[in-house]
Amino acid sequence: MSVLIKNGRIVTAVDDYHADIYIEDEKISMIGKDLNVEAAKVIDAQDRLVIPGGIDPHTHFDMPFGGTRSADDFESGPRAAAFGGTTCVIDFAIQTKGSSTLEGMDTWHQKADGKSLIDYAFHMIITDMPEARLPEMQKLADEGITSYKLFMAYPGVLYVDDGTLYRAFRQAGDNGTRVCMHAENGIVIDEIIKEALADGHTEPKYHGLTRPTRMEAEGVYRSIAIAEVAKVPLYIVHLSCSDALEEVKRARARGVDVIAETCPQYLFLDQSYYDQEGFEGAKYVMTPALREKWNQDELWQGLKFRDLETIATDHCPFCFKEQKELGLDSFTKIPNGAPGVENRMSLIHNGGVVQGRMDINRFVEVTSTAAAKAFGLFPKKGTIAVGTDADIVIFDPERTETISVKNPCTHHMRVDYSAYEGFKVKGFTETVLSRGRVIIENNEQKIERGGQFVKRALTGSPCLH
Repeated sequence: MSVLIKNGRIVTAVDDYHADIYIEDEKISMIGKDLNVEAAKVIDAQDRLVIPGGIDPHTHFDMPFGGTRSADDFESGPRAAAFGGTTCVIDFAIQTKGSSTLEGMDTWHQKADGKSLIDYAFHMIITDMPEARLPEMQKLADEGITSYKLFMAYPGVLYVDDGTLYRAFRQAGDNGTRVCMHAENGIVIDEIIKEALADGHTEPKYHGLTRPTRMEAEGVYRSIAIAEVAKVPLYIVHLSCSDALEEVKRARARGVDVIAETCPQYLFLDQSYYDQEGFEGAKYVMTPALREKWNQDELWQGLKFRDLETIATDHCPFCFKEQKELGLDSFTKIPNGAPGVENRMSLIHNGGVVQGRMDINRFVEVTSTAAAKAFGLFPKKGTIAVGTDADIVIFDPERTETISVKNPCTHHMRVDYSAYEGFKVKGFTETVLSRGRVIIENNEQKIERGGQFVKRALTGSPCLH
């Protein structure tokens, strides 16, 4: 179907101008002033921003964890993402320890195939990597999975030792792919947790108190050092604190190829949320944990000076009832994770653009373009230009909403609470196009599904059509 978007203010990571956009065959065909063309659908974007669809490079849909699984699957999660202005996600497929990563890839394809409203891609979580299976990493890259994630946290579950890190890093570097790193010293953290439990501390707040910022900083330092020696581009996921940011800044200053993301929870929430009455603090049990509030200013500065390049969500929701309550007798049993894929764009526009912490171009960059460039999606996605996928969000910069699980405009996630309950935001998604299809209009879903798996290019290479 052909679509003509008229009278909008087109904003990319580098541009800001008024023009019309003509879309046909899923791609942007023409951009110009007062386009005189016939179209099956005409959208008037007067007084609206026309921006590239958001790209969330960090989600966990239908993920098994702690005896349960994340509440959003590949139907509900992408739908919620779309309502919030995100048109592509990169989810994490998981290798079962001792099994082939290719089996993990097949499992995630089965989870997603035919369900998603928006386009999606995969990273691969590596839980072990003996020499004999290193060639699998090239096979994954050939299938368009050009990034991997490894964990220094969760001993006995996802943790890998430094030798495995180095082997995987070397192979990833040789293949022209990128490594994502969950950087926390899980071995030391487990010892701190044992001490807390021995002292009878079981409440949710001890999740945060047993995961000090220095253990995140140490993990970031060590993963960067290994990546330097292995000669692989590194991506630090969900950076939460000033201590860890300092390690990234030092590395980048000496020319290391390292990119870091942060998440809305670390920009807007803090460790005081653990101190709520009863078990309420369990809603905010995530890893890394929420930090002291002063870290927020440091992270915003990191975004300003580009030591932090992307804002993802680490969307890994578990319902408060029945799921978070698995940890009623001990914080160690609370499933780690929180919802957020739907609220990211409005939160960052309000906290960044409206509050003067970033301009509108930087907003587009941190929510879309930077992730596209880091993970082999650009210029197919992450910008507005002739020939690119018509993943477009028409965004009302003046509309205000209050985020709430009870607000049908802000909550389509399959989870029984909002991490940002009561937050007022200025700037809201109005209309969403995915490859030229109008999928959301006036808070109504127009199409059931149609999202596709996207094969990504190698690091630093353009994503070809």
